[in-house]
This record gives sequence, C-alpha cells and structure tokens, in this order.
Amino acid sequence: MKSAIVAALIGSAAAFAPAQTGKATTALNAFESELGAQPPLGFFDPLGLLDDADQERFDRLRYVELKHGRISQLAFLGQITTRAGVRLPGDIDYSGTSFDSIGEGWAGSLQVPVAGALQIL
Repeated sequence: MKSAIVAALIGSAAAFAPAQTGKATTALNAFESELGAQPPLGFFDPLGLLDDADQERFDRLRYVELKHGRISQLAFLGQITTRAGVRLPGDIDYSGTSFDSIGEGWAGSLQVPVAGALQIL
C-alpha cells in the first residue's frame, strides 16, 4: 500500500517537471550575426521581408528604417515645440497669414492656406 502511494506521488511530481524540448532553429540564419540580433529572439523578421534576401537588400531595408525613425523623431520634436508656443517668424504665404495665426495639430494643418501648403510640399 505504501509503495503504491509513493509511486503515485512520484508520478504526479513528474507531471510538473519541465518537458525536454529541442532547441528551436530558424530557417534563415544569414543575418544572425548582424547588429540588433539579440537573445532570446535572435534575428527577428516576423513578416518575412528578408526571406531569400541578400546583404544588399538587408542593408537597404536597414537604411530605410533608420531614415524613417529619424523623420519620426523630427516630427515629434516639431509637434512638441509648436505646442510649447515656439513659432517661426514671418508669414506662411504672400497674403500675410502669419505662422502665429495657425493652430496646432491636425486642426492647424487644415488652417494652412493653399499657397503655404504648396511651399511645404
């Protein structure tokens, strides 16, 4: 009887032991040594943009990602400075609409005159 209880306890304890699994490998190991590949994920490409890609494509996508990140940072800084009240001196168009008369955010973008919007573009 005692041996049956001990066997049952050992069997139930084994159920909570971690299962032995093999190490997961990725199908694409070409960019595992690049800057930014960190454990536990390693090289992370969830959309598969670099499947069957060469080093030139990888470098191009990395350059574009950095460029977009920098543009986003500048846009955020522009939003913060505008909300703090810092405005450019002068007029945005030839009819005399000053930068101070234009609001903030999306509402302000709709207040920009057509000639001023063309200068921005």
